[in-house]
Amino acid sequence: MTVRSLSTAVEARIDRAARRLLDAGHQPHRPVRLFVTEFLVFGAKQAWACAFGALLLGSMAVASVTVPATFRNDVLTVVAVLLQVGMLVFGLETVRELRVVLLFHIVGTAMEVFKTHMGSWSYEPGGLFVIAGVPLFSGFMYGAVGSYMVRVHRLFDLRFDRYPRQRLLAVVAAGVYLNFFGHHFLPDARWFLLALVVLLFARTTMHVRIHRATMRMPVLVAMGLVAVFIWFAENVATWAGAWSYPAQLAAWHPVAPTKIVAWFLLMTISVALVTWLYPAVPSGSARWTADSRRLRGVRAAGAHRLPSSRPPGPRPLAANPQPSATERT
Repeated sequence: MTVRSLSTAVEARIDRAARRLLDAGHQPHRPVRLFVTEFLVFGAKQAWACAFGALLLGSMAVASVTVPATFRNDVLTVVAVLLQVGMLVFGLETVRELRVVLLFHIVGTAMEVFKTHMGSWSYEPGGLFVIAGVPLFSGFMYGAVGSYMVRVHRLFDLRFDRYPRQRLLAVVAAGVYLNFFGHHFLPDARWFLLALVVLLFARTTMHVRIHRATMRMPVLVAMGLVAVFIWFAENVATWAGAWSYPAQLAAWHPVAPTKIVAWFLLMTISVALVTWLYPAVPSGSARWTADSRRLRGVRAAGAHRLPSSRPPGPRPLAANPQPSATERT
């Protein structure tokens, strides 16, 4: 099986330049310096993965004070299209990844049309690029989540332990999506679905490769952190007037924290869609080991190697060779 690409061509060049900078002269040995280096690289990669969403959110904030409300929806739609095209043209996303981003866009727009019709939230009226009263830039907000998910998956070379069966995940994700529609007519099943999601991912952990270190994190914690981050972004967007909840029509105030549960459930749909592009690879599989060796042989090319403490000469063969701790992590 062919080892998947760990980055786009542009990101590979950035990665090589960053490694030369971080490894210039010597590899840090002090624990504090190691921690600071890994922490800064983690933050830089997260910011890079959020590029599309951050630019779209910034555009909303700027448009709220520079563009009249009558033209704001169309301006934001044009900006979102240009951002998406730019991501593709400048090599920040691949055509293959764009399929998932567009799928997020379609799934999100369908829900937006229904939810606005039911009065869950509303947009400023007017504009040319509108479908059933919903401006088309709304779908790009879901696309921004998809963009983040596919980019963070390869930037951190994610690997998983005890990942749930894909069919079971698809069934739960479909239930979550249908409940966003059905709870307007039937009893709300979100808490039951939340329990199913927790049970589904209770034992699942992911391995996150940063610079040299690999961190382990429960998937539920990662999903919760992303949900909180989206909730913060939602507060910025509603403050900028991109859309409003019924309680915000008279005056803006922060979005209720209970929305974090909805975003957490949405993460289940997001994970299911992304694993359609990147099937979850177990951390101990042969494919993961091959990816690890490729990472160190290609992306770390030119990095300074530590002198080996083993005396020179041929390495003795073990009777049952096992991968080293470095290869396993």
